[in-house]
Amino acid sequence: MELSLLAPILVVVLFGALAAGLWVGFSLIAVGLVAMALASPAPAGLVFATKVWGGLTVWDLTALPMFIWMGEILVRSRLSSDMFSGLAPFTGRLPGRLLHVNVFGCALFAAVSGSSAATTATIGRMSVPELTSRGYDPRMIIGTLAGSGTFGFLIPPSIILIVYGAATEQSIARLFLAGVVPGLMLAALFSGYIMLWSTVNRSRMPEAEPPVDRRAAIRGSARLLPVVGLIFAVIGSIYAGIASPTEAAVIGVTGALILAWATGAMSWAGFADALRAATITTCMITFILAGAAFLTVAMGYTGIPRQLAAWIGEMGLSPYALLAALTVFFIVMGMFLDGISIVVLTVSIILPMVVQAGIDPIWFGVFLVLVVEMSQITPPVGFNLFVLQTITGRDIFSIARYAAPFFGLLVLAVALLALFPQLALWLPGTMLSR
Repeated sequence: MELSLLAPILVVVLFGALAAGLWVGFSLIAVGLVAMALASPAPAGLVFATKVWGGLTVWDLTALPMFIWMGEILVRSRLSSDMFSGLAPFTGRLPGRLLHVNVFGCALFAAVSGSSAATTATIGRMSVPELTSRGYDPRMIIGTLAGSGTFGFLIPPSIILIVYGAATEQSIARLFLAGVVPGLMLAALFSGYIMLWSTVNRSRMPEAEPPVDRRAAIRGSARLLPVVGLIFAVIGSIYAGIASPTEAAVIGVTGALILAWATGAMSWAGFADALRAATITTCMITFILAGAAFLTVAMGYTGIPRQLAAWIGEMGLSPYALLAALTVFFIVMGMFLDGISIVVLTVSIILPMVVQAGIDPIWFGVFLVLVVEMSQITPPVGFNLFVLQTITGRDIFSIARYAAPFFGLLVLAVALLALFPQLALWLPGTMLSR
C-alpha cells in the first residue's frame, strides 16, 4: 500500500481506538497489527512475541516498579505534612511567603517519588486546605501546584526518564544527572514568578504572619531530615557509583518502609494498598511499553520512519528549527496523550533524525521530558489537572487557566535549555568522567 494512504489509515486507527476507550497499550498493538497486515507479509504474531519479549526483558526497567512502589509508600506516610512544617519557617520572609512551599515541597517530593501525579496529589492534599485557610489567592495556590507538580517528570528518580533510557538504550544514570540542573532551574523560575506576582499584587496577599522564632525554625528543619536523607541515599548512591539505578530503587523502597514504620504511618493494610497500587501502575506502563515496542518494529516494516526522516532532511531544518517544530508537535500530542505514551510512541521515530541533526540523545531526553511536562497541565488530557480537579472541585479549564503562567515558564525553560545545552550536559560530563 502507498505510504500516502497508509499513514492516514494508521492515524485514524490509533485515535479511533483511543476514542473508543481502548487502553493506550492495546491501541498501540492494534495500530501495529493493522500496519503489519497492510504493509508486510511477515507473520505478525511471531514479530509481536519476539519484539515484546525483547523490549520488556531489559534490566534497566526493573528499577521502574521499585521507584513506583517507593512513591506509593511515601504517599501514605506523613512525609508531606512534615515537609510543610519544615519548609514553612524558611519561606515566610520571601515575597509570596507560603506559596513557595508548593514549589519547594514538590521539588523535594519529586526527588523521592519519580511521579508527577503522585507529587501533585500528595503535596496538594496537604497544601491546598492549609494555604486556603490562611487566605492565599486560590488561583495562585492551584496554579503553583499544577506547575510544580510536573517536577516529578524531570527531577530524578524520574519514571519517564527510566522509560526513555530503556527505549533508547541510553544510560539512566546519565539521564538522572542531566535532569538535576534543569529541574533546579525550573524551580527557581517558578519561585521567581511567585516573588514577582506577589510584589505586583500585594492586595491579593494575606496579612503577614508573626515571624517564627529560631527554635521553631530549627525544630521545623529537623522534620526535613528524613526526606533529605532518603534523597541522598537514593540519588547519592547512583552518583557515587555505589549502586545502579535498580539497586538504588531497592534502597529507596527500604528507606521508605523504614520511614513509614518509624512515623507509625504504615499498617499492614497500607502496605498491601501501596503494593497493589504500585502493581497496577507498573502493569499499565508495561502494557504501553509492550505496545510501543511492537508498533516500533511494525512501523519499520511500513517504511514510514525512513520516509519521514528523509522528508525532514530534505527540508534542511537547522537544529533550532527542528527543536521548535518538535516542541509544537509534542505540545499538540500532549493535549490527547499522557507523557509516557508520548515518549514510547514517538521516540523511536524521532530520535534517529535528532541524532542525525547532531543533537545529543541525553540532552534530548531532558528536552523531551520538559516538553512532555507541559502535557500535564494542558486540557483536555492533563493528568495534573485531573488530580487538582479531584482535590479542589474546580473544572479542568479553570485550573488550566490558573496554570497558564507556569506553562509559559516551561516554554521559557525549554528555550533556555536549547540556548545553553550545558545546563543538562555539564553535570553528567563532570560526575561520570572521573
